[in-house]
Amino acid sequence: MRWTKNDRDSASGGEGPRGYHHGNLKEALVRAALELIAEKGPAGFTFADAARWAGVSPAAPYRHYKSREELIADVARRGFELFAAALDKAWDNGKPDPLTAFNRLGNAYLDFAKDKPAYYSAMFEAGVPQDSDPQLRAAGESAFAVLRTAAERLVASLPAKERPPALMVALHIWAMTHGIASLFGRGDRARRTLPMAPDELLEAEVLVYLRGLGLTA
Repeated sequence: MRWTKNDRDSASGGEGPRGYHHGNLKEALVRAALELIAEKGPAGFTFADAARWAGVSPAAPYRHYKSREELIADVARRGFELFAAALDKAWDNGKPDPLTAFNRLGNAYLDFAKDKPAYYSAMFEAGVPQDSDPQLRAAGESAFAVLRTAAERLVASLPAKERPPALMVALHIWAMTHGIASLFGRGDRARRTLPMAPDELLEAEVLVYLRGLGLTA
């Protein structure tokens, strides 16, 4: 399979052309991992494959990473940082109201899975324990913190005695959104067909859930 430049940019988030340029081996290896994940999945390539893609010797990647798993963990960390920024931008401090901003948050989640599927796969499907890398863990927690903040703002509108735990609401919404993104909203070959748009499905599902909590009219 031969990829075009547009294919590669889509897989890697538009980070640039293939290969090892200007001595920046670490960035070339990250791009290699993104392309190989997009083509073969996070478990479908070796450290030597990444080195070959970058145009360097099999020993060269060890200058920056101890193993393939450490390389994928770095890709996942970068993905979570991009993800957290996208969610925070969509939330926009809950403007103009928490419910509207909450809907934008869900759409941003779906957009990320569609637009950056290789990052998404590294983050959620590579099996890299977040505790293996403090920076990876911090990036993941930063992304979830946006969703938890949004849940806290939503439940705050209910009388104190009727408020469900914000953490529970955040986890429920995360599970629903992640399920739709992983099944129907992603931008790679693992996407399943659906007779309706993923964002419409998510909107309906979240609406039913929030109505059950008394959070919508």
